[in-house]
Amino acid sequence: MQTLLLFLILFPVAAAFLLLAVPAGQARRLAVCVSAALIAGASVVLAAQALGRDGPVYFAVGGHAVDLLIFAAEIVLGGVIIVISFRQKQYLALGLMLAGLIMTIVYEARLADKVHVASNLFVDNLSVIMALIIGVVGSLIGVFALGYMEEYHHHRKDAPDRSNFFFFIVFAFLGVMNGLVFANNLMWMFFFWEVTTFCSFFLIGYGRDEAAVRNSFLALKLNLLGGLAFSAALFFLNINAHTVALSDLRGLPAGAALLPAALLAFAGLAKSAQLPFSSWLLGAMVAPTPVSALLHSSTMVKAGVYLVIRLSPVFVYVEGGKTVGLFVALVGAVTFLLTSCAAISQNDAKRVLAYSTIANLGLIIVCAGIGSHKLAWAAVMLVIFHAIAKSLLFLSVGTVEHAVGDRRIESMDGLAGYLPRVAACMTVGIAGMFLAPFGMLISKWATLEGLVDANPILTIFVAFGSAVTLMFWIKWLGKILIVKSAPEKVNTRVPSTQTFTLAALAVMTALVCALFPLISKYFLEPFIFSAYRQIFWQNAGNTATLLFMMAVVFLLALPLIFPGKKETRSLRPQYLGGANLAEKEKFHGSMGQDIQVTLKSMYLEDIFGENRLIPLGVVATTILIIIMLGVVV
Repeated sequence: MQTLLLFLILFPVAAAFLLLAVPAGQARRLAVCVSAALIAGASVVLAAQALGRDGPVYFAVGGHAVDLLIFAAEIVLGGVIIVISFRQKQYLALGLMLAGLIMTIVYEARLADKVHVASNLFVDNLSVIMALIIGVVGSLIGVFALGYMEEYHHHRKDAPDRSNFFFFIVFAFLGVMNGLVFANNLMWMFFFWEVTTFCSFFLIGYGRDEAAVRNSFLALKLNLLGGLAFSAALFFLNINAHTVALSDLRGLPAGAALLPAALLAFAGLAKSAQLPFSSWLLGAMVAPTPVSALLHSSTMVKAGVYLVIRLSPVFVYVEGGKTVGLFVALVGAVTFLLTSCAAISQNDAKRVLAYSTIANLGLIIVCAGIGSHKLAWAAVMLVIFHAIAKSLLFLSVGTVEHAVGDRRIESMDGLAGYLPRVAACMTVGIAGMFLAPFGMLISKWATLEGLVDANPILTIFVAFGSAVTLMFWIKWLGKILIVKSAPEKVNTRVPSTQTFTLAALAVMTALVCALFPLISKYFLEPFIFSAYRQIFWQNAGNTATLLFMMAVVFLLALPLIFPGKKETRSLRPQYLGGANLAEKEKFHGSMGQDIQVTLKSMYLEDIFGENRLIPLGVVATTILIIIMLGVVV
């Protein structure tokens, strides 16, 4: 198992350097597909080996030489960021990076030798689940990017083709994320944590235009702020608890555990783009679509919620931890409610997905902050379902954007008529986010059940936030499935790598929903038991009902997946509220005028506009975070 862990960390990085040198064409396609297959296969083998294990397994890998190598890599990468920030006159980013480097150097010089972590790496069922998300979903995104990046540069002649560098960062991202979820030594985790920040910075700024540069530095600054909090937690743990092992946090006394836990939670909130840090993830939408899918599903933001989930037992079992956890949960609850509402007012499909991501991450933070065994189960389930469905939706939007030249929801009228299989994949993804009996609804069901027992007040946030999500998902789904003629200029050719990825993710969305009782039994319940000594059992009757409903939903989707003969899908003359004309979608109205039929969704900007809601949320969550830190200082 130790060999597999090292492979999953080191091989993607090695593949990244290979892809930096491999030219575009068949050689790159082969390198990406083979590397993706090996990474995904290794993560599946690791999951198979983890079956039946009740608790974590620790590995005493590394040593002084490895620690020095990590330190040197931090200095080099930090120096690169400082140089780039200076050239771009981004002095705040430069200052934050310089402060982080100084803290790293001081720590290495004065404190690093005073504690020893016996086991730098470990694996348990939660890290296996994360490795599967990174290895399978992340690798599929890499395969999707093969065809996408070719079309991206075909449409954007002005953007320099740096796709070698793009694939280098994507695969390096997968390796460092695996390092992060397998790290028991918090110094190692901090290194991987910072590298994910650098990877996201380079990917968001890939286009090198003004918007890309501005938003890449926004992401850098906000995540470096979280990195400083992480670094401060390491200082405090080293000096006061004489340990930097993740596995030791739960057993520390309150005076040694609570402030580091609060600081680490702060870092997790920043990384997972919770209010007041959400702007960086919205700005990241300027990047190519595979970047959005990668950040939202299998890497960046999942690192943040992963860390907060790891802190859940500290919030529950350390004296005073429930107060810290409550403030963390309140930040997540406010984020969930307000960003769910803000999504209603968005017409840009990627911004809808971005707000939806922030909202669902907020729901995970609510569960992890309260930290009961039921809510920990729900949190991990939310991570699984969200990662697959959201990557499917982002990649589908990217495919539609290249087909019709637009990613507005209003431009997706009648998508099922001219891109039926892409529409089917989007339908599965949207259904997976809100529709019974798909996974997100199962997880929200468990969340509400857990909150009723643990903190009924928070159920108000979850209930209202879940209700408004229904609106923006249904209106989007309606646009896709409406019967309407295709746009005049549409490219219905979808590259094979994109078709394969979308189909694979759609099937995975269905499978994880259908197999969730087995996922719970063999992966989640052992993790919950090892952390809490309690088990959360799903009601067997509810499970059977959900599986039956899923079968009905997929029967309804069959006409989209297998559309049959083209002529059976053509438009028929319909009564349009007046005398039909020869032109489809026009009619002669009662006032003697020819009227064009238009169907437009309601966005209710005056009520749910982001300019109204998000500033309110920023103020509220900033106050909550200040109080949380003030309580433990």
